[in-house]
Amino acid sequence: MMLRAGTDPTLLLRDIHQPPSPPWWPPAPGWWLLAVAVLLLAAVVAWFAWRRSHRRRALAGLFDQAMREAPTPVARVAAMSELLRRAGRHRDPRADTLHGDDWLRFLDADHPQPLFAGESGRLLLDGGFRADADEAAVAALALRARQRFLEWMGAR
Repeated sequence: MMLRAGTDPTLLLRDIHQPPSPPWWPPAPGWWLLAVAVLLLAAVVAWFAWRRSHRRRALAGLFDQAMREAPTPVARVAAMSELLRRAGRHRDPRADTLHGDDWLRFLDADHPQPLFAGESGRLLLDGGFRADADEAAVAALALRARQRFLEWMGAR
């Protein structure tokens, strides 16, 4: 570029220079607030998950302890029946007054596959009053009863 005679060299126009970009650290206050909000949300979700897990373990332990304390298969069926009646009261206060097929229908209500239809339901109804019960049938019933107990007590 040539200078004309009589022009001041300090008045020459030059290209625009961009200022340096802002540093990434420390973040702006808005990012700190967002990080605190995300951490608080994660802590609340973790607390609820822990509480739910703790409740589920406690309820499962209650059911399992009742099964361990029952000395015979007949006593285990009676304990299952008692626990299901208690859990049924959480669903409907009149649930413990149901008998026979009405009780079995109530146990299977809101479930895609009937858990207590057939032999397992009959075992639950009268197994606590039998002289003897098949150990394998009681074990199969215990799995179903435990599942329904935990669902109704809000552990699932």
